[in-house]
Amino acid sequence: MQYLNEIKNKHITVLGLGVTGLGIVRFLLSHGFAPKVVDSRVAPPGMDWLSEHAPELNTHFGDLGSAALCKTDMIIISPGLSLKIPAIAQAIESGIEVIGDVELFARINTKPVVAVTGSNGKSTVVTLAYEVLKAAGYKVALGGNIGTAVLDLLSDDFDVYVLELSSFQLDTCSSLKPISAAVLNISEDHLDRYDSYQAYIDSKLSIYNNAELLVTNADDIQTKPISRALAPQMSFGTDHGDYHLAERNNELHFIVKGEAYLPVSTLAVVGKHNYLNTLAVMALLSPFDISKEQYAAALCQFNGLAHRCQFVDEQHGVQYFNDSKATNVGATIAAIDSLASDHENLIVIAGGDAKGADLSALKPYIKSHVKALVCFGKDAAELAALTSKSHLVNTMQEAVSLAKVFSKRGDIVLLAPACASIDMYNNYMQRGDDFVQCVMEGQL
Repeated sequence: MQYLNEIKNKHITVLGLGVTGLGIVRFLLSHGFAPKVVDSRVAPPGMDWLSEHAPELNTHFGDLGSAALCKTDMIIISPGLSLKIPAIAQAIESGIEVIGDVELFARINTKPVVAVTGSNGKSTVVTLAYEVLKAAGYKVALGGNIGTAVLDLLSDDFDVYVLELSSFQLDTCSSLKPISAAVLNISEDHLDRYDSYQAYIDSKLSIYNNAELLVTNADDIQTKPISRALAPQMSFGTDHGDYHLAERNNELHFIVKGEAYLPVSTLAVVGKHNYLNTLAVMALLSPFDISKEQYAAALCQFNGLAHRCQFVDEQHGVQYFNDSKATNVGATIAAIDSLASDHENLIVIAGGDAKGADLSALKPYIKSHVKALVCFGKDAAELAALTSKSHLVNTMQEAVSLAKVFSKRGDIVLLAPACASIDMYNNYMQRGDDFVQCVMEGQL
């Protein structure tokens, strides 16, 4: 905590009072700081907590233009706020240091960090990495963009931290020095926040800047670092890379540097995307001492995460999968590719707010593997225009009912929206729960 002593006399402003912002405030209070708290909302969600636990703090709720952001020494900003907001951009231009909670964590932490970003699969990879490290006897913490806020993790003494990091978190972080870092994949997302797709890619790739080992996706050239002068690299991929998949003795295996390491059947969940996630974990954890037996123990117990290509039920020979977390095109492609057979066996339910993304990349996957595309939500018409196999509905209930009509034994009904849920739901979890409820209605 030496860094905290270095800034003890600085005037600190916490900008944004959502879950992350409130966590920053609690952390600073616990170490004797009295930050100013600013939020653009007149009544932010953490306001009641502040009134009860820290009424003495200076606060400004409302227009950021009158928040005097240029009259502070440091701003610790929540990831949901864009650095392009005029009042924030003006503060940066005037020389005010603007960092995020992950950057503050990085300046304090002295233990190894495994860092993961990507458009899709982050949560699954970090959770599996956490489970493998635990099985290997490490005292490990999991947090960042999943579960626990990073600053809360500093309250205990861990051997290693596993962090899921979004592009927004990376935009305000420059000091993190991971023992290994991965960009799992990159597809169009958050284009409502970035000037261009390339700006989004650059944000993701910044996770490599201070890493000791770079883990790239051999199937996605966009994940490769721009500079070849960085740290050593390892890759994972479907059929090539340092870690890949291949048949050995008529059974598909995880191949580690040429060796048939474990059969994929060791993993409790199925699907090519889960196998690739496992390969990414193996590459990320290569700096650690983990045995094959410890890997097997963790893999056979891993049942995946809710709303991430989660098996829901089988009814009349039809399987139902909830991938509500597929909030962008790349995630939906991964889900289709993972569950598809050699014929059109999928009824896909999609739709929501596409956030300005180009949906056309879905076309070949729909053509090859999807027998019906059921669309609803804000950008349903744009999705429906991709194929003559599409059908427009108004609600999840209508979508599931229609999918049940179209499906026959051997088919799969897949919720993989390719869009955010904010047009109709509070979050992707609520959307996934609605799908599950609709699927299970009338079942014993």
